[in-house]
Amino acid sequence: MIKTVGPVCNLDCDYCYYIEKNALYPDKKFNLSSFRMNEEVLEKLIRDYIISQPQEEIEFVWHGGEPTLLGLDYFRKAVALQKKYANGKKILNSLQTNGTLINDEWAEFLSENGFLCGLSIDGPQKFHDRYRRYPNGQGSWEKVVECARIFCKHGVEFNTMSVVNASNSKEPAAVYEFLKSIGSRYMQFTPIVERIALDDTEALSIVDNRYAKAAAVMQENVSAADWGNFLCRIFDIWVKKDVGTHFVNYFDNTLAAYAGQAPSLCSMAPYCGCSLAIEHNGDVYCCDHFVFPEYKLGNIFETNIAEMAKSDRQLFFEQTKQDSLSRQCKSCPYLQACGGDCPKNRIAVNRDGEYISCLCEGFRMFFEHTRKHFEFMANELKYRRPPANIMHVKL
Repeated sequence: MIKTVGPVCNLDCDYCYYIEKNALYPDKKFNLSSFRMNEEVLEKLIRDYIISQPQEEIEFVWHGGEPTLLGLDYFRKAVALQKKYANGKKILNSLQTNGTLINDEWAEFLSENGFLCGLSIDGPQKFHDRYRRYPNGQGSWEKVVECARIFCKHGVEFNTMSVVNASNSKEPAAVYEFLKSIGSRYMQFTPIVERIALDDTEALSIVDNRYAKAAAVMQENVSAADWGNFLCRIFDIWVKKDVGTHFVNYFDNTLAAYAGQAPSLCSMAPYCGCSLAIEHNGDVYCCDHFVFPEYKLGNIFETNIAEMAKSDRQLFFEQTKQDSLSRQCKSCPYLQACGGDCPKNRIAVNRDGEYISCLCEGFRMFFEHTRKHFEFMANELKYRRPPANIMHVKL
């Protein structure tokens, strides 16, 4: 995950966990010029990453902050460098954007170069504009909806990324039907779970799951019950009419688990994936959600990126998810699908004093509600029949 602009963004979303990461670089002014990944870093990263990958298809994930702040010419340069160092390999690109700067010229470039775009939108305007605003307080919804229209116009492949929070979690059907209406066929839902340090002297106010001092949950956080209800109500719509035409990350990955495959969504997988976050200056962290000093692996100018990815520190980080499972999780019938959730969400304490996901209740609600349906769909896959057959049966 390449942070080409570090934490710099043209929006100031209330629940953003990354915008304050400028505190990791106290000697820099918090502006685009200071946090722009320069061409030396860009070229070394592209070259080294391609060399480090043994497979024939290599994917680059451009993230932020808001990467489109760098302008089209920057990404034309990035694509040119990829072609320069590809050495016969196929290069794939994904771009996560808030959509506010996308115009026809951007869309033409993204379409021509086969970019898969993730568009951040939280649903209807009343939900989206509540938290996703410009620094002056103005909502960004209209620009994001226009971006979806432009993507559809130019044939840009995109999915929507919706943060499920204390607000939009109350009306799951409205969120789902709205996303369908703007052309989204691939929906990623991400529950917001963050903690705020009560110590005002902390350099980073949002803290990780290992933070032992006093902290409070972010008021925008989704509750476990609302998270479970959100997934269940959307599933009830999807399973009746949208299987095979619309795709939801948690549904796809749950079906994979029932079919005996490891979920690709890292929060549901047995181990944390090797998905390094690379900052604007080449600093490398274990994960995008663990960009804290103690999780820094090094810098690409000092250590080869492949060495960092295979280092004992990174392997320990990936293994810790499995090793730190509670006894409650290990005995849970849904562990194969849930994976114990993302370690950063393990901030709730159960009766035995063990740390578990604060969304555990919601996940259990979802898995219990959908078990028979996923068992049926997995059986259809086993006999090479389409899972969409679920829409023609009553369970």
